[in-house]
Amino acid sequence: MKKYKTTIKCAACVAKVTPYLDETAGTGNWRVDILDPQKTLTVQGDTSEKIIQDALQKAGYKAEPLL
Repeated sequence: MKKYKTTIKCAACVAKVTPYLDETAGTGNWRVDILDPQKTLTVQGDTSEKIIQDALQKAGYKAEPLL
C-alpha cells in the first residue's frame, strides 16, 4: 500500500481523477481522504509512483509520496 499527499480537494475533484486512477491502479484499489489536511491518496497494489503521479497530472492534480 502506498500513500500520497495530493492536491485533490473535494468530491468533484475525486470524480475527475476517478477514470485516470481506475485505469492505472484499478477500480477499488485506491481512495482519497479529502477530510485529511494532506488529502491523502491511498493506493493498493504494485502500481509505480510515476504511473500514479502521471495519471493525476493528466487529470490536473499533483501527488507526492508520503513516507
